[in-house]
Amino acid sequence: MARAKSPSARKHRKIKSEARGFKHARRKRVKNAKEALLHAGQYAYIGRKLRKRDIKKLWIMRLNAAARQNGLTYNSLIDGLKKAKIEINRKHLSQIAISDAKAFKQILKTAGFKIS
Repeated sequence: MARAKSPSARKHRKIKSEARGFKHARRKRVKNAKEALLHAGQYAYIGRKLRKRDIKKLWIMRLNAAARQNGLTYNSLIDGLKKAKIEINRKHLSQIAISDAKAFKQILKTAGFKIS
């Protein structure tokens, strides 16, 4: 007859396998590994939110640079687009500004900006 293995040993094995890659006791001891995993989960959750924030900052920086090349500021650009009722999000607008300068200038002209 096969030997019955305890449920706690199974849980411990699972925790240790999830803690693979951690250093020292955080990998080898169950109690330390469990706590390390809890913190790692919190950091990962926070990091997912921060990544979205950082990406939006990047779009805004790109738009500001493109706007300044055309004699505008980011603030005036967004304000003008809202007044002209042009609804295009910052992600797509920044991609247009990077990849197609002519199309970006056309959007600015449509919004009522005087571009030379």
